[in-house]
Amino acid sequence: MWSKSLLELIGHTPLVQLNAVTRGVSATVLAKVEYFNPGHSVKDRIALKMVEEAERAGLLRPGGTIVEATSGNTGMGLALVAAIKGYRCVFTVPDKQSREKIDALRALGAEVIVTPTNVAPEDPRSYYSVAKRLAQEIPGAFYPNQYDNLNNRQAHYETTGPEIWEQTEGRITHFVAGMGTTGTICGIAQYLKERNPAIQVIGIDTYGSLFQKLHETGQIDPREIYPYLTEGIGEDIVPGNLDLSLIDKIIKVTDRNGALMARKLARYEGLFVGWSSGSAVWGALEVARELSPKDIVVVLLPDHGIRYLNKIYNDTWMRSQGFLEATSELVINDILRSKNRKTPGLATVSPQDPLMRAVELMQRYEISQLPVIEEGRIYGLLTESRLIEVLMDDPLAKDQLVQKYMIEPPAIVLPTTPVDIVSKMLTREMPAVLVQLDHGEWDIVTRSDILHSLVEARM
Repeated sequence: MWSKSLLELIGHTPLVQLNAVTRGVSATVLAKVEYFNPGHSVKDRIALKMVEEAERAGLLRPGGTIVEATSGNTGMGLALVAAIKGYRCVFTVPDKQSREKIDALRALGAEVIVTPTNVAPEDPRSYYSVAKRLAQEIPGAFYPNQYDNLNNRQAHYETTGPEIWEQTEGRITHFVAGMGTTGTICGIAQYLKERNPAIQVIGIDTYGSLFQKLHETGQIDPREIYPYLTEGIGEDIVPGNLDLSLIDKIIKVTDRNGALMARKLARYEGLFVGWSSGSAVWGALEVARELSPKDIVVVLLPDHGIRYLNKIYNDTWMRSQGFLEATSELVINDILRSKNRKTPGLATVSPQDPLMRAVELMQRYEISQLPVIEEGRIYGLLTESRLIEVLMDDPLAKDQLVQKYMIEPPAIVLPTTPVDIVSKMLTREMPAVLVQLDHGEWDIVTRSDILHSLVEARM
């Protein structure tokens, strides 16, 4: 018997035992492989549910437009549903998303607007804000708002949760999933805990995101919110789908560990999955190592690896981030160790500081670049050449705010990034990179720092 449309193929994804990456683990670890959905991700489930509920409520009518802020996979699901049902799609995506995701969305007929990642959620340039504005401006537009739309969570309560329960014959003891909009983990957790309250639910977060701190303390620490690379998990806002009472523990996984585990899953399990899938399995193994043979851990793998070919499955890119062993002997950490420092720490200014403060800091510490950072968020860079240009044109500009004259934020690298990669990133227009250290701290490396280190290394 055939299916009447591709939409009937959403759901009923397989549960597969992990065997290679779990060596030394007593518990059984099973992967819920969501790339078997027609759009190759778990988000197909919520896309169909949100659209159908909007149709029932009269919020989406024939010829209407779906406008959404998406990291890619929800957009893919919505575009697939829209293509079959005949709707127009307009999506906003942050600029850290892979090229493959954006191209795939456009292939399905969606209009894609790329927005900056390193801006506050309330900033009018953020992908949240742009989507909301477009939804108000476009006639007949429907804004699913996956973060706060409870049909997101309900889709998993009605489909994914029951599937996992049935596939494990009710023997599941632990469930592990990434946290982004939180609809997936909370919808599944609600269903499973109704069947067996003893089931432990573990959320996977990333460094730079707010979830773990919020779960442990009930507070949001702005110092722990900063840019990260992993796609699909982590947030700098609290989604309306989040119910922390359903989650027993949250584990943070580094960008590097998630990327390397995704590659291991492809190499040793034949599971060609995305970045956050690697993060989820890394966290699941952390849990499983403490368990007994009677325990069954189910970990959800959200999407397919095809969308990450130019990132985690690209050796050059992985080396550029310091995630693979560098081909160069010299890495950024070597530069940091050899820096001739005159500042007690990283000198910075805030967007609201007057230019004169920047001038004073540069003169005091004999530096030529100042990152513009406030409460851990990177807004831009102020360079000596830019200051000279501005003040030559208008000496009174010294009293103007930094935000008016700063340039775009510098690239972010890790201490393990090879110097030969970074040296190619530095230009006259962008003479510095920021280095992401542990615990949300930053350092800076300039062309002058690299030159000094190279000279020292050869003396």
